[in-house]
Amino acid sequence: MAYKIDPSACLGCGTCEGECPAGAISQNGDVYQIDPDKCADCGTCADACPASAISQE
Repeated sequence: MAYKIDPSACLGCGTCEGECPAGAISQNGDVYQIDPDKCADCGTCADACPASAISQE
């Protein structure tokens, strides 16, 4: 099950993008999004997010 970013909680800081070992996170305007086809379900991004904006779908 892939992770997702809540756009209303995302700070747009980019911390998650730098931490993702699968390269599944990219910037979309002011927030970030996770490509579910690339997501390895490791949870590294959720652990790194300072706003707790990332959770499993």
